[in-house]
Amino acid sequence: MTTHFEIVFLTLFVLLAAAFMLQQRRTPQSTAAWLLALVVLPYLTVPIFIVLGFRKRPGKDNSIQFRDIDAADPVDGWDRTLRCYDLPPATAGHDLTLLDRPHTAREALTDLIAGAQHRIDALFYIVANDPTGTDFVAQLTRRATEGVQVRLLIDRLGTLRPPTKALRALTAAGGQVAYFSPFTQRPQRGHINLRNHRKMLIADGVRVFSGGMNIARSYLDDTPESWVDLAYVLTGPAVTSFGDVFASDWSVAATQIDPTGGAADSHGAAVVQLVPSGPDLPHDGFHDSLVNVIHRARDRVWIATPYFLPTDSLSEALAVAARRRVDVRLLLPRKSNQMIADFARGAYLRELQEAGVQVLLFEDGMMHAKAGVIDTNAYVGSSNCDVRSMLLNFETTLVLHDDASAALIADWFTGLSDRCTVGVAEAGTLRRIAEGFFRIGAPVL
Repeated sequence: MTTHFEIVFLTLFVLLAAAFMLQQRRTPQSTAAWLLALVVLPYLTVPIFIVLGFRKRPGKDNSIQFRDIDAADPVDGWDRTLRCYDLPPATAGHDLTLLDRPHTAREALTDLIAGAQHRIDALFYIVANDPTGTDFVAQLTRRATEGVQVRLLIDRLGTLRPPTKALRALTAAGGQVAYFSPFTQRPQRGHINLRNHRKMLIADGVRVFSGGMNIARSYLDDTPESWVDLAYVLTGPAVTSFGDVFASDWSVAATQIDPTGGAADSHGAAVVQLVPSGPDLPHDGFHDSLVNVIHRARDRVWIATPYFLPTDSLSEALAVAARRRVDVRLLLPRKSNQMIADFARGAYLRELQEAGVQVLLFEDGMMHAKAGVIDTNAYVGSSNCDVRSMLLNFETTLVLHDDASAALIADWFTGLSDRCTVGVAEAGTLRRIAEGFFRIGAPVL
C-alpha cells in the first residue's frame, strides 16, 4: 500500500521534473507529450528524459562563433529573417554546382580530395563499412601521406559500424579521426539524443562538398538500389561559414581548433546563405524562417523530404498556404527506409491533402533529398521536414536567393515529379487510431 510519504515524495518529484522540463525550449506538443509521460510513468520518464530530452547546449561557449563576412543589405525577406537569428548573411559571388547523380557526386568528392593542397576537413553522419566508405577513407589516407592535414569527424550513432581498418590506416598516416557524441562521454560534450547529421568536406577552406549524401554505397554508387539524393559543390564567401561550423563541431568532439582559410576568389552569380541549425545555436532559425516564408509565399511551396513528421507550426503553415491557393506540393518516397516514420506520417499527409496540398509519392525507390522551392527562393541541405531534424539534430542548409540557383532545384523537383503518383489513400479507423498514437510520440522522439 502506498504510504503518505511516498505520495508526497512522488508529487514533489514530478513537480520538480516538470519544472525542469519546462525550462527546455520545446514546441507545445513536445512539452505536452513529455508532461503526459511524466505524470503516467514518472520513474521511467525521468531517466529517458535525461538521455533523450535535452535540446540545447547551455552557455555561449557552446555556440558556433561565426567570422564576419562582408555583405550588403539583406537581399530579400528570408535573408532579413535569418539575420535576426544572428546567422551568416546571404552573399553573392559563388560558383554552385548541383549534384543529383551518385557518380557525379562521387567524382566531385574525389576531385576535391585530390585537389586539396594543405587541408581537408570532413564531417559525415555515416561513413559506411562498405567498399565506398573504405575507398573514401583510403583517398584521405593517401593525401595524409602526402603531407595534407586531414581531419575526419564521424557521428557515432550514424556510423555504428565504421570501416575500422581503413580508419586505423588513416591515423597511422597522420590523419586525425574523431567521433561526435560517443555513447560514453562527459555530459557537457552533448547528449546521446543530439546527433550530428551534417555532411561536408572542405578543401583548403575554399571549396566545400555538402548536401544530403553520406559516404556509403546507397548514396555514391550507380546501382539499381541507389538512393535519389542531392549534394553540391560550392566556392565563394559562404565557405568561410562552413569552416566555422566544422571548427565548432571538431572542438566539441576532439580538441579546440580555430577556423582557418577563407573564401577563394569567385566570380560566380549564385547568391547563397549557409543556415546551420541544432543544439549549438540558441534558436531554431531554419525552422522558424521556413515557417515564416511559407506564410508569406504567393506562388509556390515545393518541398522534397524523405521523412515527414513536421512541427505543428510547419504543418499549419503548409495548410494555410494551400488554402490561400498557393501551389503547395510535398514529394516523398512511397516507401522509405524507416517503416515507423512512413506509418506515422499518414495522418499529417491526409490532413494536408484535405487542405489542398498535392502529395507526390516517388515510386522508383528511396528518395533521400532534402530540398525545397518557395516562390523565387530555394534550399538544399541535410535537414528533413521532421521534428528531429528541425529541432534536435545538428544540420546545415544552404538557402539559394538568386533565380538561376533556385531554378536548379525547381527543375530537379519537376523532373522527379514525373516519377511520382499523386495522393495518399484514405485510412480505416484502426489505422487512424494507431497513427494518432505515433503522432503523440513524434515530438518526444
